[in-house]
Amino acid sequence: MKFPPQALLVFATLLWGGNFVIGRAVAGDIPPITFAFLRWLVAFIIFLPIAYHRTKNEWPMLKQNFGAVILLALTGVAAFNTLVYIGLHYTTSINASLMNSTTPIMIYILSFLLLKERLTRFQAIGTLVSLTGVLFIISGGSLESLLAFSFNKGDLIVLAAVFCWSVYSLLIKKYAGKLPGYSTFLVTIAIGALMLLPFTAYELLTTPQTIEWSISTISAILYVGIVASIVAFLSWNTGVIALGANKAGIYLNFIPVFATIFAVIFLNEQLLIAQVVGGIAVIAGVFISTIRKTQFPSNHAN
Repeated sequence: MKFPPQALLVFATLLWGGNFVIGRAVAGDIPPITFAFLRWLVAFIIFLPIAYHRTKNEWPMLKQNFGAVILLALTGVAAFNTLVYIGLHYTTSINASLMNSTTPIMIYILSFLLLKERLTRFQAIGTLVSLTGVLFIISGGSLESLLAFSFNKGDLIVLAAVFCWSVYSLLIKKYAGKLPGYSTFLVTIAIGALMLLPFTAYELLTTPQTIEWSISTISAILYVGIVASIVAFLSWNTGVIALGANKAGIYLNFIPVFATIFAVIFLNEQLLIAQVVGGIAVIAGVFISTIRKTQFPSNHAN
């Protein structure tokens, strides 16, 4: 049975929305770096038989661009989810998912600063609108907190994660024609897990928090390792290939929607006015930034 690409993209965002809630739910049961390491260990074991033959055949391409592969592993695998899981020890899954929605805006900013790409008028306006929403969320809508720079450190850690994912996204874009998808994903998972291994060992040896093994903890590891990593990845890639990256990118805005619904239902998190207002501003800014001039035909003949 063949599913419409739109359904696959929505399904992927639903699974990723669940990732934020799962990360928050097990914050007291498993240390964050250990959780990230176990996620990628499970993902590697599951994805290895799927991508092994492709990786074997495409190894020369990977070897030729191995510096980029290492950077992808560092930013997209080792750093991003680890920082998200650390942040979820201090902030809500709703806030974290809303912070994650600023990824397109962060990409525009980095492209402007690092690649000297010019921002369009709509990208500049969208960036300002989204950043206003972010400030509203991390300050809890309090002007006093904003003026005192009194922010939730969990929100700031998640923003650091978004920065890492934005660098990862720019690298993916740059090496799109040079690095094959499946084999690159498998190798970056392996390298990212190896990067996390010493930090995991240090965390387990020094942190007072121990792993509380239970059905829910094991289920959470399997969810993030199989469902949020492999199933979501395959669904998203299939949808992107069918619809194109630009059209597919808009679907990422479903992540905070699903994360919020799950957080309210399963974690009893309260949806605050500041989150609603800030979230609307963030997502509106993303939509504004995707507007093209061609969507508004001129009244003047050329």
